[in-house]
Amino acid sequence: MAHPVELQALGQSVWLDDLSRALIASGELADMIARRWVSGVTSNPTIFQRAIADSTVYDEEIARLARRGLSAEKIYEALVIEDIQAVADLLRPVYERTGGGDGFVSLEIDPRLAHETGWTIAEARRLWALIDRPNLMIKVPATAPGIQAVTTLIASGINVNVTLLFAVERYQEAANAFLLGLERRLAAGQPIDHVASVASFFVSRVDTKVDAWLARLPSEQGAQARMLLGRAAVANARVAYRWYQALLASPRFRRLAERGARPQRLLWASTSTKNPQYSDVKYVEELIGPETVTTLPRPTLLAFLDHGRASPALERGAEEAEAVLADLRALGLDLASMMAELETEGVVAFEQSFLALHAAIETRRAEALAAARQPAWESVPRP
Repeated sequence: MAHPVELQALGQSVWLDDLSRALIASGELADMIARRWVSGVTSNPTIFQRAIADSTVYDEEIARLARRGLSAEKIYEALVIEDIQAVADLLRPVYERTGGGDGFVSLEIDPRLAHETGWTIAEARRLWALIDRPNLMIKVPATAPGIQAVTTLIASGINVNVTLLFAVERYQEAANAFLLGLERRLAAGQPIDHVASVASFFVSRVDTKVDAWLARLPSEQGAQARMLLGRAAVANARVAYRWYQALLASPRFRRLAERGARPQRLLWASTSTKNPQYSDVKYVEELIGPETVTTLPRPTLLAFLDHGRASPALERGAEEAEAVLADLRALGLDLASMMAELETEGVVAFEQSFLALHAAIETRRAEALAAARQPAWESVPRP
């Protein structure tokens, strides 16, 4: 049995990958923060779809906002802003205690803007102003247009969570965008010591995709393929972390650090194990290391509390990680193409969740308005 505090002692923050009104109202989230189980919270369109569309907790407020004449889009925004502000306020003591180094809540922009640099910048700025909390992070998908937006947003002093990172090369682009934003901010005479960013590197989805590819290989390659099952995701993450360490030691970052810059920490996302044959804390235990964040869905957090083990595993096996990726390429895997597919699939999945959520809110909005128009005598039960 391990405790998240042990991860903190090893330099890793634990952020809850979940957010809902029920989690806030019940006091469960406040309790997790007080116990130091978590020091941050992340959200995405799928999380909000589960929270709002798959429960009745928000129905009363949806009806009230509908009667005020708000559209489904505006109702969604009102619900989400209230939740994000509440979580930011719960995490504010962590943010203050760590001098702005931790205690963040992340909100993703409309995923339909993932391929629009200008609109991404405008929407991020609008949400940043509306929520008005220093410990907010705006999540921007790491598409090529999204990467361009990151530089502008960091230069504007907006905290950014660069999300949907799969390829090491794309992560390098995200890190460069962050540094370039800081450099532009400095050149404009603005402080950089309170601008925060994380790079959300997705894990388990990589193994799901690679394992499926390995399973389709000809039988003569079966033995080698079996040896590589469940190893690609951690290897990919360890290679990214090795590059991150080199970046921190670079003259470019050191010049920024002397002016107060914080590192753009690597954040492990998609940490719930998809394959039941693997440990349910596999992507927690194997990626523990300094200056990182692990985001855990509630079931994964509880599993780690129950039977997880904390040790500095991330820095071990760096050369082995390179070898795993080399072996996959030798078998014929086009890693670059597969990572691009994962990025596209991630954007599409979030867009589908976003649209489904809006449709559910529209249905409830229409029902509330119909009920409001119903004459009082029609609502009285007949004898």
